[in-house]
Amino acid sequence: MPKLTLQVRLVLAMLAAEPDRQRYGLEIVESTGLLPGTIYPILARLEQAGWLHSQWEEADESVVGRPRRRYYRLTPDGAAAAAEAQARAEQRAGSRVRPSFGGLLPGGAH
Repeated sequence: MPKLTLQVRLVLAMLAAEPDRQRYGLEIVESTGLLPGTIYPILARLEQAGWLHSQWEEADESVVGRPRRRYYRLTPDGAAAAAEAQARAEQRAGSRVRPSFGGLLPGGAH
């Protein structure tokens, strides 16, 4: 199981937003704001774990000057893992103690 770092969770969340849609690497880079040197190793680890499926696009003779794209899509296991990671992150965020804003109590009491 891959380590679910913030960066991995960002990639999973982006892919889980539309789980049946294939996304190419640069699209994931632009959507998450992470650098390619971060994204591509994450994609490789997620694919090795069986959470992603990837495939090269079919050669299109009308597209000149652009290399073929590799498309990524969540597998059913990856979609379940993404949903679980999101739920755990939300649970952790909800369980944090909120700051007291200077120790003031409701109603103006100190």
